[in-house]
Amino acid sequence: MDVFMARQPIFDKEQQVFAYELLFRANENNWFQLGSRNLDQATAGVITNSFYNIGINEVTEGKRAFINFTANLLENEVVTILPKELIGVEILESVLPSEDVIKVCNRLKALGYFLVLDDFVYKPGFEELLEIVDIVKIDFLSTSPEERRDIVPRLGKYNVKFLAEKIETVEAFNEAVDLGYTYFQGYFFCKPILISSKEISGVKAHYLKLLEEVSRADMEFDNVEAIVLRDVSLTYKMLRYINSAVFGFQRKIESIKEAMVILGQVEIKKWLAVVALSLIGSDKPDEVIKTSLIRARFGELLAAKTSLKDQSADVFLMGLFSLIDVLIGRPIEQVLNEVLLPDKVKDALLGEQNKFNTILGIIKNYELNSWDQIAPLADELQIDYKDIRNAYLDALKWIDFLEYE
Repeated sequence: MDVFMARQPIFDKEQQVFAYELLFRANENNWFQLGSRNLDQATAGVITNSFYNIGINEVTEGKRAFINFTANLLENEVVTILPKELIGVEILESVLPSEDVIKVCNRLKALGYFLVLDDFVYKPGFEELLEIVDIVKIDFLSTSPEERRDIVPRLGKYNVKFLAEKIETVEAFNEAVDLGYTYFQGYFFCKPILISSKEISGVKAHYLKLLEEVSRADMEFDNVEAIVLRDVSLTYKMLRYINSAVFGFQRKIESIKEAMVILGQVEIKKWLAVVALSLIGSDKPDEVIKTSLIRARFGELLAAKTSLKDQSADVFLMGLFSLIDVLIGRPIEQVLNEVLLPDKVKDALLGEQNKFNTILGIIKNYELNSWDQIAPLADELQIDYKDIRNAYLDALKWIDFLEYE
């Protein structure tokens, strides 16, 4: 059975990543159809892929991985093969608090495992389980304002923290903070907070201009060198990058020109775009930058498997700019009017239906665990679902080794 996995960040109140939930679906004959009988196999597949094939640190960057467990997996103590400091054991909402489940959870707690009650709705009979778990997850889309408000004092006697799930807007995040929730899961951080000022700050404008320059197909190598040499921060970052363990040179590279010759024009333009983006977003949550970079690399790898393979650099650029409104704090239409991007990139970012936009649709739906939306888009591009999965996982590996800060 093929298992398709994506990660979704879980934040603290400061919007720093606390953990990642590993979301997954299994495929047999149809796209991403997961029956209950396959859930155990799917979880086993995620464990195998993330811990043994890829490496959990590359998947979650050293953060805790929240993984769903069925009653069967809990009772067979599959959890104990995994390092307790690296996982959160999500007890699915379908798991009933039977005597066996309570016994296993007590044992896991004694061993030091971190236990999470998924999609919780209060029902009599869960008292013993609430005495054991560390976190209770509340789905903000399927509960009423009264339910998500009342659950906090109702469970006040238990030593649990609350995680607000499916937080898709900044308003929902603020509501959850005000209600006393500690952790937050969803893509609210990808929503722009528009600033009242009509002017982009000088620093952001400078690096936005740099992004525009390196996106030009006709940009000269000498121009790239001049841009780097005019910026002390870029010079330092490039020399640190070229002398990092990624390349493993036996001697130190001290010249920008030599560094650029080693990297080549295509790679140096890509690297500059990445660094410029990180500097534009220096006042935003780190995950916004990471998501932009993952989108860029994910899209580039997808394009290489389609008729867009000769335009993969432009697809990379599209992913990089896909959250520029969040980073700048202005509507994306305004930002794109101020930078010169390839027409297909700009059109896709503004929602026009073309092949670039189709790739962006695959990327966004993969993030959101909306597997059923991916199938028609993949068919349109004639791309195999295994290539989509592998491109996503390769993008996670790439971001782990990328030097841009």
